[in-house]
Amino acid sequence: MLALTLEEFMVELNDGSIKNVGPKNKAATAKLFDVESAEAREFGDKRIKLVFEDEDDNEIQISLFPEDVRSLVDDIESLEEDSSVFE
Repeated sequence: MLALTLEEFMVELNDGSIKNVGPKNKAATAKLFDVESAEAREFGDKRIKLVFEDEDDNEIQISLFPEDVRSLVDDIESLEEDSSVFE
């Protein structure tokens, strides 16, 4: 399931083109639940792309620098040690 929250979001659709309308204070949050597949792969010369997909083919791609991936791995290792989630 993909949940998408858009804040202060207004665009104009004109002849197939999307154009920003109003101030540039827009924000969005995307959440993907019930992920069925996850993978990591190289993205360009300096980043890692994480790709998550659910059963309905909704997909989220996230591009991170290696130091951010290492920090994420450290967080997961801490959870493995301290949390009951991995039991």
